[in-house]
Amino acid sequence: MKFCNTFFSVAAILTVVGISSTALAADPLKIGLMEDVSGDLAFMGLPKMHGSQLAVEEINKAGGVMGRPLELIHLDPQGGNARYQEFTRRLLNKDKVDVLIGGITSAAREAIRPIVNRTQTPYFYTNQYEGGVCDANMISMGAVPEQQFSTLIPYMVEKFGKKVYVVAANYNFGQISAEWNRSILKDVGGTIVGEEFIPLGVSQFAQTIQNIQKAKPDWLLMLNVGAAQDSFFEQATAAKLNLPMGSSVKVMLGYEHKRFASPALNQMNVTANWFEEIDTAPANDFKKRWHAKFPDEPYINDAGYNAYSAIYMYKMLVEKAKSTKLADLRQVIATGEACIDAAEGQVCIDPKSQHTSHQMRLIAVDDKHKVNVLKNYGLIQPYWLGQVGCDLTKKNAKKQYTPSDFPKKS
Repeated sequence: MKFCNTFFSVAAILTVVGISSTALAADPLKIGLMEDVSGDLAFMGLPKMHGSQLAVEEINKAGGVMGRPLELIHLDPQGGNARYQEFTRRLLNKDKVDVLIGGITSAAREAIRPIVNRTQTPYFYTNQYEGGVCDANMISMGAVPEQQFSTLIPYMVEKFGKKVYVVAANYNFGQISAEWNRSILKDVGGTIVGEEFIPLGVSQFAQTIQNIQKAKPDWLLMLNVGAAQDSFFEQATAAKLNLPMGSSVKVMLGYEHKRFASPALNQMNVTANWFEEIDTAPANDFKKRWHAKFPDEPYINDAGYNAYSAIYMYKMLVEKAKSTKLADLRQVIATGEACIDAAEGQVCIDPKSQHTSHQMRLIAVDDKHKVNVLKNYGLIQPYWLGQVGCDLTKKNAKKQYTPSDFPKKS
């Protein structure tokens, strides 16, 4: 990969990355980007926009994609699912984008998918999520439960004990992630002593903390989402709760260990494909280039990293297919050789599920908010959907499956 710096203009609602006077003369490939850069999720969404901008700059400097420059058209849905749907229609029907990228919450993704599925436009979802989407239009770049919960939960039970209390956001991410927790806990002899699903935007947790103290769990599974819900950590510290915690989203996505004073994130354990503290030559090179472009970025979260990688994945698919058509890109994916060398290491798209393999590490935060790598699991495939019967090389289900609702293999 070769890299560069180009100017991007950013408006509150619409960002268009224009083509400079030295850019290629060919018609641009249009990338429709929808990321929240204002509202409750902005602290997670801004790195996603930055990662997209950096990738486009570098690719355009290196000659574009098949001689065509990339043009980034950004809309800020501000966390509203109705706006996600409105902007999806606008990008597909008015702007005629070649590829759609974005969405933070799983609720936003599920608002987008039915609209995209009426077209032949590829859609990249770049967040870690609860897994299960079997949809030929969608390519998932983030980690999924078999890469996170299947490693994290057995570790937490062995290290800290069998009794767990779950605090989760009350929408499909929190609910389905909690279902994964129940399923894996059953296999390893764990017990749920409490489970709460909190509406987005809630910021007061006195009653939840009292409920946890009464239940006496060995550890907490934290699946809370957004700036408001993250208030839990400071309130729990003030109440001297001081329990080990596990999560699939904390540190790597919300960088709470940077946003809150220690020891609010003490004993937080996460299985992650990307976190800024990774210390390898490819990761350090990536961080250097990112912070040269965005020196005020407080943390490169996994969603920002995934967003950057998604554009390089799209570039690879188009160049191998010699086409921007979804059917042709999927033929490349079907070969099992849709891979890029990323900052975490090489990652590839699984042909059956169109989800991405990842290099997974178990990390823990100490009382000074230092991130320590406890274990390197190496490359983990997104195997679950293929095992339960999703095979996009044969059938497009256009459905999200869960541990209690999945297709049986024929």
